Amino acid sequence: MCFTVNVNLIKEELESRYGATLIDPDKYRPSYYYHAFGLPDMPVIPSDNPAIIRIMKWGLIPPWVKTNESAEEIRVKTFNARGDSVDSKPSFSSSFSSRRCIVPVRGFFEWQHTATGKIPWYIYRTDNDIMSLAGLWSEWTDTITGKLLNTFTVITTDANELMSQIHNSKKRMPAVIERGKEKLWLDLQSGKAELKKLIEPYGENILSAYTIGDLINTRSADKNSVEIIKPFVRASENLLF
Repeated sequence: MCFTVNVNLIKEELESRYGATLIDPDKYRPSYYYHAFGLPDMPVIPSDNPAIIRIMKWGLIPPWVKTNESAEEIRVKTFNARGDSVDSKPSFSSSFSSRRCIVPVRGFFEWQHTATGKIPWYIYRTDNDIMSLAGLWSEWTDTITGKLLNTFTVITTDANELMSQIHNSKKRMPAVIERGKEKLWLDLQSGKAELKKLIEPYGENILSAYTIGDLINTRSADKNSVEIIKPFVRASENLLF
């Protein structure tokens, strides 16, 4: 799955990379560590207007949710959406049809299960470009305050060879949209078949990964630090490849 990401990207980087304007920049705080269960506000490029970058909250709330209590229950189950069911599952099907998005990240974190414990890894693009994760977004109106809330989910797909060895428990990975296919993903005229092809496993030669230290596993630590993504060499007998 994909619950933990590095979004240490400043406003100017985002705007230059996507040719879009970040609205409500005061609401955005770049961070080396965002965890989905913290319900962070993150930059998202929406399909209804790719010329802007909106700030949305991780954890998609479908528009048909009736109460705040139901919204809180469902959002912790929708941090990710499986690519093989985004067009049929009620929580995601309407968003897949008309509210797709790109979630920019610098990289993401995953844990490898070994006989001696779980080893944290950091995964990023080999060319160090910003990574465009395939996402879906939704609008939902708070039934108490009447406030409109924009939320999103990250689509996952089967792991490629690299990620199968790292995320060896679930063998999943976020769906990554290649730079040349981003417009196609955001185009509301794109057909279902071509969209589904965009969220197939990503080529492992485009991604790189290395093991990191245990700062990411320390609950009391401030994880918004460059230290969290520094390589940490582990004993080879503790790794699976």
